[in-house]
Amino acid sequence: MATVILGVCGSIAAYKAADVASRLVKLGHEVHCVCTPTALKFVTPLTLMTLSRNPVITTFEDETGSWVPVHIDLAQRADVLAIVPASANTMACMAHGLAPNALTSLYLANRAPVLIFPAMNGNMWNHPATQQNASILLGREGHRIIGPEDAGMLACGAEGQGRLVTVERIVDEILRELR
Repeated sequence: MATVILGVCGSIAAYKAADVASRLVKLGHEVHCVCTPTALKFVTPLTLMTLSRNPVITTFEDETGSWVPVHIDLAQRADVLAIVPASANTMACMAHGLAPNALTSLYLANRAPVLIFPAMNGNMWNHPATQQNASILLGREGHRIIGPEDAGMLACGAEGQGRLVTVERIVDEILRELR
């Protein structure tokens, strides 16, 4: 089966990444989770490790098991890189080639298709800077942005655009990309 790198960013929707990992593993895929430091405020490495059945990469200090840095090894083995959820900050780093953490460093080394599933406040999503970053990412070969949902109640209490698409849709999009 395929190797899926699941990038998890700082958003309340990060808890849904655990369900995505679990479903992909049950389908027989190898899942590796790479978290931004802020993601760890919303979901624990233990949860993701248990469901993915692989160690979770959270910092460069996690990269002590081999002479090849883990973020490089995973990038070379990836069949798809899915960012679930994608924060405005991580999208900005990706768009501008910044690599302040293990996930964005892996992104720069990655040559597999990239699926970006944004989740953020609607004002953040609709800000010209975020929209420009999304356009930059969409202009790159093999990159797709799925979502955010157009309507719904957001964690911040606002109603509108910004919610992460459903777990079912995320898994379907990853499987579609792997076909």
